[in-house]
Amino acid sequence: MNNSTNSKKQEVGRFSTAGMVQVAIFGAIICLMAFTPYLGYIPLGFTRATILHIPVIIASILLGPKKGAALGFLFGLTSLINNTMNPTPTSFVFTPFYSLGDISGGIGSLIICFIPRMLVGVVPHFVYKLALRFTREETRKKGVSGIGLILSGVAGSLVNTLLVMGLILVFYKEAYAVAREIAVSTVYTAILSLIGINGVPEAIIAGVLTLFIGRVLLKKNVRERLGIKNDLGY
Repeated sequence: MNNSTNSKKQEVGRFSTAGMVQVAIFGAIICLMAFTPYLGYIPLGFTRATILHIPVIIASILLGPKKGAALGFLFGLTSLINNTMNPTPTSFVFTPFYSLGDISGGIGSLIICFIPRMLVGVVPHFVYKLALRFTREETRKKGVSGIGLILSGVAGSLVNTLLVMGLILVFYKEAYAVAREIAVSTVYTAILSLIGINGVPEAIIAGVLTLFIGRVLLKKNVRERLGIKNDLGY
């Protein structure tokens, strides 16, 4: 009995350590991308495009929603730091530590900065898990679904874009109009344009990259080497 208990404790400890290492690796990738100019955050004048959601999406699929949410929080933290230290005219929507004239961020900024990014680390896991249920048994046993990876990448990207833009309307509609120098009545149209111009291409890129990177990392021999265990059914 004691030997069995000790073995289980050792196994739990081993996987806990492996989990910390896995999160640290993905966290290092996120930080490297975030603070490398023109890589993680791409300046577009009044705002920035990003591809930082991609490692969070892949981590969500591989490591599960809890670790994915933690890495999504890190994604949000890098956004807060970037928008505080290197602001654009609309940075107040992501950080309470930046102001533009009489306009300043607040609690809404923290919600916009963190909640959508944390959900980027949660939603793709369940999208992929659902996609596996509708694939052939042979594919399900291998655990690699091409359509599931594409859908997960697209879903994770759109969660980020749609929630960020939607929450801007909720918290900062008038302030956003002032920062963009547009009429308040046109904010909704401006946000829809941003979703179309930035959000849709980001989602397509996320789907493609998640497919190619995920197909490699989800291979059984690769997962075993990385010590990855999950609840996706393979």
